[in-house]
Amino acid sequence: MSSSLPVPIENLIESLRILPGVGQKTAARLAFFLLRNPEATRQKLGNSILDVSHNLRKCAKCGHFADETICGICQDTRRDQSIICVVEDALDLLAVEKSSAFKGLYHVLGGALAPLDGIGPEDLEIDSLVARLQAGEVSEIIVATNPTLEGEATAALLQRRLINFPMLKITRLARGIPVGGDVEYADEITLARSLENRVML
Repeated sequence: MSSSLPVPIENLIESLRILPGVGQKTAARLAFFLLRNPEATRQKLGNSILDVSHNLRKCAKCGHFADETICGICQDTRRDQSIICVVEDALDLLAVEKSSAFKGLYHVLGGALAPLDGIGPEDLEIDSLVARLQAGEVSEIIVATNPTLEGEATAALLQRRLINFPMLKITRLARGIPVGGDVEYADEITLARSLENRVML
């Protein structure tokens, strides 16, 4: 960074660079955008970041973010307690929730298997999922890991780990051509899965 900038601005730019997809130029633009805003706006942003640091924790039941020991979803008695949707992270949980199609509970793994990045089975919240199943209240697990090599490997690992629950129904999210997508532009794997997961009209 140029020495023509005051140290506090250089530090702000460097801090903003940790955000995904933010390089040097974008970080500088964001920094100067914040500087052009009133101090109250910067203060609000800073307080929000501190609030997340001090008052946010992982739900003791599902691993989602919460401001209490148990998150709001797990506390909601109106949700179907017999179905758990297993997702890689909180963003995936939010995507499923946004669909309004699922009314059960969740389990957040905290990532996916990625040996090259040093993420193994022991780094994922699989043992806590097994512990939840031992109560015998869950009848179905929906594996909603991403359709990537890491997500598929994680799904296969889950299937192996859950083999000791023979009465448990294990399902996987259907995959295929998205709404609004064209068949001619779909890749071979997506087309194959679309054919495998075809439904009656």
